[in-house]
Order: sequence, then structure tokens, then C-alpha cells
Amino acid sequence: MSVVVREVAVKDLLTKSNLPATDYVINPYVGCPHGCRYCYASFMKRFTGHTEDWGTFIDIKRCSKKIDIKKLTGKTVFLSSVTDCYNKYEETYRCTREVLEQLVHSDAYVSISTKSDLILRDVDLLKQFRHLTVAMSVNTLDETFRRDMDDASPIADRLHALKTMHDGGITTVLFMSPIFPYITDCRKILECSHEFIDEYWFENLNLRGAYKPVILEYVRSHYPRYAEQYRRIYIGGDDYYWDVLAQKLSGYCRAHGIQCKNYFHHSKLVQNKRNGTIRSQKNYYDSSC
Repeated sequence: MSVVVREVAVKDLLTKSNLPATDYVINPYVGCPHGCRYCYASFMKRFTGHTEDWGTFIDIKRCSKKIDIKKLTGKTVFLSSVTDCYNKYEETYRCTREVLEQLVHSDAYVSISTKSDLILRDVDLLKQFRHLTVAMSVNTLDETFRRDMDDASPIADRLHALKTMHDGGITTVLFMSPIFPYITDCRKILECSHEFIDEYWFENLNLRGAYKPVILEYVRSHYPRYAEQYRRIYIGGDDYYWDVLAQKLSGYCRAHGIQCKNYFHHSKLVQNKRNGTIRSQKNYYDSSC
């Protein structure tokens, strides 16, 4: 697949965040070549001037202004909210590496989320952070399903990256996201990874916008036995599946002494942050786990 690449100048890399438990976000790139079918960040296309499909373009951000690490003391910083900061172009352009080289001497609480084992390139730097959490997205152990959904690292490579970082003393999170009803085998993922994971984050598949019919058609054609359940959840608005799953995940994690956070009701968490209920990742409560 051909990807349109361009470099763009930006005034600041640091952006105030409305995400739950995050004060600031840094997105070193605009767009993402992983091309996830369910990508919520595809809405960003309308702000870019690109006419290409989401997943077929990427802007490399260039910023002469250094990050003001003094104002980040005690704050939370998340890489990245609308791109994967370790997409394949990071290997060449090293934008994320340059950001981390600035943040490493800060007293911020830094979280990185990715689907790429390219992050292992920077383990030497990551080990120097005072407060760092690395999350790797895994929502299946089925490589065929993974290939249908994204062009990121294979699942085995993601799990290997998590284990390598955990063994190196880096706090690891397995971000089980997005959970596909009846398709994601949450228990198997937990069982194969819990020895090298410090915490789990759970997030449901939230279908909206242009990719909603795409995913529903994929389920209808590849998993027809679940088509009616998906219609009930995503057309009928039935939350029963998520309520039951949240209880099961919570019970499993408590029984096995596993730390976790539940992001199923994302819109409510955003509203809680606006109301002051959630202040930052470092003191964020376990939503239902």
C-alpha cells in the first residue's frame, strides 16, 4: 500500500488533553499507516487537508520549540492519542525518540501506547524515566483476525516486547482494546500474559462514523453467528454484554491479584474529568476492576 508522506512544521508538540486521567498528549505524527479498520482517530482527516483515505497518509511533525518540561512536573503526558508514535516511519524519522529525549529528564508521569515492537529500539532511554508506563494494544491471539484489522506488529511480537520491557524493569500494561464482542477471547489473553504484565486496561469496541458499517459487514461475512448480537449491541444500543463482561473481568482480576482499569464507558469518564472527579493517571481509581 502506498502512503503519502510529508513533513509539516508545528508550533508546539504538547496539547492539553480531554482524555480521562491525562493532562497532556503528544502526537509526533498526523495519520497512521497501521490502517486499523476500527480506528476512532480517522475523524482527524478532516483537519489535515488530505484527500487520501485514512491510513494512506502520514505527516511528520517538525517543531523547533522545545517541550517546557518544567510545566509538566507532576502532570501526566500520553503518547499518543490519534496516531501510533511507533508507526513504521518512526524508524526513519525518529520523532518519538526526540520527544522522549526531552521528556526523560522531566518529573512527568508519562504513558506510551503502541501496537509496534519498534518501541524496543528505545528501551535504553525508557529505563531512564522516573515515572513511565508502556501500554501495548492486544485484542486477539488470532493472527488472521489481527491481519484483517490492522497492519501493525504481529501479536507474538507485541507480547515479546511487553515481556522484554517488563524484564527490564519498565512498567507494562496490556491494553485490551478494542474488545470485539464474542470474538476477543479476554480470558486467553489474560492467561498467556499475566506473568509479565503489571496492569491491564480494558476498552470496548465503540462503533461510530464511517467505520461502523465496515465493521458490521465484516462481522456479518466472517462471523455470521454473531451478526445478530452485533446488531443488538450496535444498532439496538443494548449494553448488557458490556455490563456482564465488566463484571467478569473485574472478578477475574481481583481473584488473581491483577491490577486493571476499565474504560468501557469512555464518555462518562470524560465527563467525570470535566467535573473534576478524575484528575490524573497517577491517582486514577480503578473504574470497575
